[in-house]
Amino acid sequence: MKEKSFSGFFIVSACVIIILAGLKTASPIVVPFLLSLFIAIVLSPAYNFFNKKGLPNGFSLLIVISFLILFFVLVGKLLGSSVVEFNANLDFYTKQLTSNFHGVVEVAQSFGISVPEEDLQNIFNPKIIMGFATNILQGMSSLVTNGFVILLTVVFMLLESDVFVDKMTYISSKSSANTHINTILTQIKEYMVLKALISLLTGFIIYMGLLLIGTDYPFLWAVLAFMLNFIPNIGSIIAAVPAVLLTLVGVDAISAVMVATLYIVVNVVIGSIIEPKIMGNGLGLSTLVVFLSLIFWGWLLGIVGMLLSIPLTIMAKITLNANDDTRWIAVLLGNGDKLENNVSKTKEQS
Repeated sequence: MKEKSFSGFFIVSACVIIILAGLKTASPIVVPFLLSLFIAIVLSPAYNFFNKKGLPNGFSLLIVISFLILFFVLVGKLLGSSVVEFNANLDFYTKQLTSNFHGVVEVAQSFGISVPEEDLQNIFNPKIIMGFATNILQGMSSLVTNGFVILLTVVFMLLESDVFVDKMTYISSKSSANTHINTILTQIKEYMVLKALISLLTGFIIYMGLLLIGTDYPFLWAVLAFMLNFIPNIGSIIAAVPAVLLTLVGVDAISAVMVATLYIVVNVVIGSIIEPKIMGNGLGLSTLVVFLSLIFWGWLLGIVGMLLSIPLTIMAKITLNANDDTRWIAVLLGNGDKLENNVSKTKEQS
């Protein structure tokens, strides 16, 4: 029996490695597909709403896709001009940050504190930090070359959504192994739509706050906040760094503190109060899993993999949690909230 279990373990491991290698090789195909799936899931409630109002499928689809195209054209135009202008001024901001860094080092040395200036500057390179945001946005904008393919894929996914649900219902009724498919699809859809709306609210608040404070390129940092909000805990920190540094250089230190406070307040209020009440705590991931999934999906699928790392991991967790044989893996991925309650109840009973 032990030999069979060991051989089964090695076979499964080999299959996983082969699948991952195939996904990495096929990432130019997989990434647009995942992005299309994400967009289709987010748009499906609007598409279903128009269908329920009695509109024909084609007309409902035309309305949804028209809004999608209009949204991306407006965002792309504003974002493109901000990225180009920011890149043109990147050297200036880098010099200003380097000058401020030297000033801090000189103040520290005047108090007798030894600071390894060169080592710190190599680790915290201002140009890399300031250019990180644009690297992410440029990585996303590179997918515009596949924009027509993504749009067509979204169209066909929306058209097939009702038929796909019927297929899953039929499979569920015929196979005991797929009894949880509808539950899985519903949970994934609810998570993706709610998370997208919450991220949109986060980006809007950040935009209005930065606009009032006077930070350069507020729309650029708002889009970055929207995208990185899909990464809990870590994403808000990453999104705040370039905005705070740019405010420090372009405005003053007090405004930079105000920007940092803005990000902290938004993260606490939306991320810790509003979001758990709307979405519940049942889909929570541990901080370690968040960090590791960011590295793993980023390595596997690049920039898009990093941005979709948490939705992809949440999908895997929901799927694993729906099956008794794989629920233990979902527990390991979770934040342990429900586990603590169960353990305390078990101790009380014993």
